Amino acid sequence: MPSAKLQFLGSLTQTDPHLHPVVIIGQVKNLAKIKFSDIKMKLEPRITEEVYLNALASLQPSPTDTCSLYLNLATLAALPVNCSRHNTPSRAHAITKIVKSTTVGADESVVIVCERRDVLASACAVARAYPLFSRKTSSNPSQTSNTTVRVEFLLVPSSECEGAGESNGNVEEKLMLSSEDLQCLESACTGVRLAARIVDAPCSEMNVDHFLQEIRDIADTLGVSSTIIQGEDLRLQGFGGIYGVGKAAAVAPALAVLSYTPEGATQTVAWVGKGIVYDTGGLSIKAKTAMPGMKRDCGGAAAVLGAFYTAVRQGFTQNLHAVFCLAENAVGPYATRPDDIHVLHSGRTVEINNTDAEGRLVLADGVSYAQKDLKANIILDIATLTGAQGISTGKYHGAVLTNSEQWEEAAVLASRLSGDLLFPIPYCPELQFSEFASAVADMKNSVADRSNAQSSCAGLFIGSHLGFDFQGIWIHVDMAFPAYIGERATGFGVALLATLFGKYSQDRLLRSLGPELKCSGSEIQNACKKIKRN
Repeated sequence: MPSAKLQFLGSLTQTDPHLHPVVIIGQVKNLAKIKFSDIKMKLEPRITEEVYLNALASLQPSPTDTCSLYLNLATLAALPVNCSRHNTPSRAHAITKIVKSTTVGADESVVIVCERRDVLASACAVARAYPLFSRKTSSNPSQTSNTTVRVEFLLVPSSECEGAGESNGNVEEKLMLSSEDLQCLESACTGVRLAARIVDAPCSEMNVDHFLQEIRDIADTLGVSSTIIQGEDLRLQGFGGIYGVGKAAAVAPALAVLSYTPEGATQTVAWVGKGIVYDTGGLSIKAKTAMPGMKRDCGGAAAVLGAFYTAVRQGFTQNLHAVFCLAENAVGPYATRPDDIHVLHSGRTVEINNTDAEGRLVLADGVSYAQKDLKANIILDIATLTGAQGISTGKYHGAVLTNSEQWEEAAVLASRLSGDLLFPIPYCPELQFSEFASAVADMKNSVADRSNAQSSCAGLFIGSHLGFDFQGIWIHVDMAFPAYIGERATGFGVALLATLFGKYSQDRLLRSLGPELKCSGSEIQNACKKIKRN
């Protein structure tokens, strides 16, 4: 099946909608800021100014609205008016839906009318509408060639710029996208579509070995070093979590690392992704209706791969390690049994009381490796970890759990600017970690009380293998539900990580979106001690 090539442009190109369909998308207030002369090169000779202005006046988004300007080949679409404080101002989710509903599957243009702040999130939203993976067959020979989608931006001044009375020169500069900006959009959207393709692929085409090849391909593309530990070598080197989860599968489990270490770096960042390429639940097997879709359990690792590609390609200024914890949680004679005890990379022992709580086991090895071997002082793990995440924060917002209040706030801000939404869940190990108490090991792997903040507890299990006295920054993202919409992967996490760590990038666009990050883990702990003393 054909796949669309996305081409990002900072200005509009001349096209005839009869030959080159177009959809123009924006908030009504932004669409009203542009003149017909700004947009006519996408509409003439088929659409007159009168038709366009009448269509614009007719838009009544509730929550969205579209108006066909010419057959079904030219469409004007309005994004939702309302945007609460926990939503993304880009209205990214609505953009994806509109593009999916208006695309005609040919060479076409998507014109986004937005503020500069919303460019990255809007571009990634468009990318989600054009997935790469498909095994559908076609009897139409004309559908066997790839199509090109031009994603063109028409920027409007923000209300802040208008209210501040900036000079025309400054405003005009902010309304232009440089070649560097467009390169950033291309990198981010390539990362989003890569992550979504990996998650959409079934385990028959994306097992551990296949995933390792994806990692090698990115290493070759970026020219970075890679490390792979697989099979019995995992057991010998103490990765009891990854090995225990994946040892029953036909393809051996693995831990893979991509490392980028530029000169002058002062921080070491590790992104750790859960890569369960298929999750049967193990001997605690899932029911027949719960198992379909478990190909998506590698969404965290896929997000890390896409984000690493984006960050390195755009010039990351700090040491960056991408850690992939890969396994298939299969059923077989060598499968881990409930009651088994594993020794994890941290040296701590875990009594298995639920083989379907496997993601935390592989991530515990991953974060411990990041701390002990990679010497990372900022560790972020991301995973499709718990079904409880959907109950806690819903299908649009991932859950964020961290030992740092400042990084919690930064993650929420970055989520709104990137379109990959997050909401905090409680970090309180002194009240929650006792759920894992075991009589025969350091801990169990599943909680005693499933009504006590399951998503927080699952994250705390991972954090316990760093130690709750870890002096660095630890962030856990559970994105079990935002990883997909319907039957398609979203590539969730790629734009989020690129934005959250934007201040560590050489790229102007990412730097402008990245939250300010000043506090170290020790500073945060000292502040907490002061609070306790007071």
